[in-house]
Amino acid sequence: MSTTHFGFQSVDEKEKARRVRGVFDSVASKYDLMNDLMSGGLHRAWKAYTVMVANLREGQRVLDIAGGTGDLSKAFAKKVGPSGTVVHTDINEAMLRVGRDRLIDEGAVLPTLVCDAEHLPFPDNHFDVVSVAFGLRNMTHKDVAIAEMCRVLKPRGRLLVLEFSQVAKPLRKPYDWYSFKVLPRLGKLVAGDDTSYRYLAESIRMHPGQEELKALMQKNGFGHVDYHNMTGGIVALHVGIKC
Repeated sequence: MSTTHFGFQSVDEKEKARRVRGVFDSVASKYDLMNDLMSGGLHRAWKAYTVMVANLREGQRVLDIAGGTGDLSKAFAKKVGPSGTVVHTDINEAMLRVGRDRLIDEGAVLPTLVCDAEHLPFPDNHFDVVSVAFGLRNMTHKDVAIAEMCRVLKPRGRLLVLEFSQVAKPLRKPYDWYSFKVLPRLGKLVAGDDTSYRYLAESIRMHPGQEELKALMQKNGFGHVDYHNMTGGIVALHVGIKC
């Protein structure tokens, strides 16, 4: 039996996907509200910066992995225009359903499908940009997922990984206090679920830091990788170019 981490717990690899699905099934209906409350609205600035760095042009193809409630998919669709394509995906059906309905309500009809980032159902060299925001840390085999993202990118295509990362040292104590004391209570109050938000805090600590993730991307097909720290390293945007 192979094991992996689910937050601070060690679980069977086959069990992790089911548990992660349970977390997002539980929080899907309150996901956007909780994002605003947890980050003080900063997640919107982080995503806007990601869209700016993507530097998309009309007619390009974009794959949004772990697209959830569709913030980035909608923003990307505006950039690529009617001649481009944005595919909105997530492994969690409940999250994807919330995102699809929201996008339709806002006038954006995009290809939407449930898929596993470790087994992407797309041909080689197909997309100009692949994006994964706040989803990589939940994947069981991050190396496999990154290699798959590389496979479906065109040569010189870019992977954008927006993810919680290693916060600057002076901020670590207050950040830990907020993460493990305030966040679960907020989750209980707003979403009726403290356990899922405790997992969120734990999963961030288990995720590779900035340099580790850069090395992992380089090892799995990306010839050039840079990262941009935001809000004192609470979040980092890694940008990998397929060479």
